[in-house]
Amino acid sequence: MEELDIPILKKSYELYKAFHGWRALVPKADRYTLWQRAENVILDILEDILSAGQSPKNGKLAHLEQASIKLNLLRLFVRLRKDTKVLDMKKTVHLQQLIDEIGRMLGGWIKSLRSSGTTPPQRSF
Repeated sequence: MEELDIPILKKSYELYKAFHGWRALVPKADRYTLWQRAENVILDILEDILSAGQSPKNGKLAHLEQASIKLNLLRLFVRLRKDTKVLDMKKTVHLQQLIDEIGRMLGGWIKSLRSSGTTPPQRSF
């Protein structure tokens, strides 16, 4: 399955596994609100990255931009979790490091697509 051999997909998969593994440590009141929402966002990111990997060149950018937006939302959720003390600092830092690495990989992929001329023309409003 060559479409699954994408480094950013593997890193996102690792993020989900870490996140899911800590679920039982989260108080029940938080587990079904912010935690569940963040978990769903990670799954959406995985879906967008896989879709980008399987899309033709001219369709990749839209999926990657969606993943980028969702990654920023996830950053906000992790920050909220830190501020509400739902997860200890060590685990929070680990999540932030994974998210930052995924962000760099995602940004590089987007930049390479934009510089190769595969992007649709930008609309001006």
